[in-house]
Amino acid sequence: MYTKTANTASTVAPLGGPFKKRILFANIPADGHFNPLTGLAVQLKNAGHDVRWYTGPSYAPRIRQLDIPFYLFNKAKEVTVHNIDEVFPERKQIRNHVKKVIFDICTYFIERGTEFYEDIKDINKRFDFDVLICDSAFTGMSFVKEKLCKHAVAIGILPLCESSKQLPPPIMGLTPAKTRAGKVFHSFLRLLTNKVLLKKPHALIDAQYRRVGMSTNGRNLFDVQIDKATLFLQSGTPGFEYKRTHMSRHIHFIGPLLPYNNSAVQPLGFENKFHQYEKILLVTQGTFEGDVNKLIVPAIEAFKNSNYLVIVTTAGWQTRMLRGRYKAFDNIVIEDFIPFSQVMPFADVFISNGGYGGVMQSICNKLPLVVAGIHEGKNEICARVGYFGIGINLRTEHPRPEKIKNAVNKILGTPVYQENIETLSAEFARYNPLSLCEKFIDQLPVPYRQ
Repeated sequence: MYTKTANTASTVAPLGGPFKKRILFANIPADGHFNPLTGLAVQLKNAGHDVRWYTGPSYAPRIRQLDIPFYLFNKAKEVTVHNIDEVFPERKQIRNHVKKVIFDICTYFIERGTEFYEDIKDINKRFDFDVLICDSAFTGMSFVKEKLCKHAVAIGILPLCESSKQLPPPIMGLTPAKTRAGKVFHSFLRLLTNKVLLKKPHALIDAQYRRVGMSTNGRNLFDVQIDKATLFLQSGTPGFEYKRTHMSRHIHFIGPLLPYNNSAVQPLGFENKFHQYEKILLVTQGTFEGDVNKLIVPAIEAFKNSNYLVIVTTAGWQTRMLRGRYKAFDNIVIEDFIPFSQVMPFADVFISNGGYGGVMQSICNKLPLVVAGIHEGKNEICARVGYFGIGINLRTEHPRPEKIKNAVNKILGTPVYQENIETLSAEFARYNPLSLCEKFIDQLPVPYRQ
């Protein structure tokens, strides 16, 4: 089905009828941006739509496994967690957290936007698609929608970032203010964020838009990504989002949009340990964070001499080193990758740096959390975990072992965390994300095709 030419896609069978669409998926090259789209892509392909994908070379093998034709980045740089410091060596010299965030927003996201657009403009000459479906941070989306006149469906794979007068600005990891003084302070922070902290990204995106005859209409970079979408389909439910009096009409909650699962059970090799220990803890730093000393090591240190089974997934970061370091402890299991769907039903607490997809799965499995994450927007996710009482937010990237142990023990000894996450899980269960997405996409008008 696939050609070996890097920037071509195979021929697909003719469309089954006038209402089937030609759909191009696209993603920022990061697992948290790619994975949530996979189940939807398979759903739409199986429904008879002509589905193809635009992505970086590192994601080609996974898309090939989905049996979906794809186009690779051509003019666009593929910047990933593994090569970002090589592509931008000056990044390693940035020590200030805020400055690094601004640098990443500019180089990892905004500067790639026109490159994505140029590639997709070329793809459109060969594959005249009707709808672009992408993660909400895919910065080529607005150009594709306005300059190519396509429907653009953004999938919210992070907490909702739309500005609100009732809420603090995004990226700061703050929760809604309860006092008048707090609300005034948040109003000041919104101004500070837009006019000072994000001044450089805003100038950059304004310049990009002006060059192609577009405008941000004075909106900040988060709102622009939402405003420009035809539909904004937010993964999650209202129960895991701060209340606001206004939300744009094209934003819809769709429930927890999870990665494609072919339902095949994988042999784990440690299932026999599930019933040998008092409690089971699942630990992850996600796929983006490679410094295992931030959360994985202190979590292991906290429970290495306990009667708790600690199951660690490293995403391939320093697995061999960790196994060697903790080989004397039978209650420590360390794997590159673990299917959460097979472990979470047995676990008692999920220790995480706050990746959105993992948190969604944890809620689905009624599994309370201990979270410790700040970078890459994880402070916003962790803040919600604490605010809605489904876990404990340690508010740091470097928790000490005793802090982790105390938080886990507090969750295990305080029923309200379990009660809260069961309530939210029940709300999640009322949504059918794939069917909802398909319904919204089916309703988009497209030209009749012979």
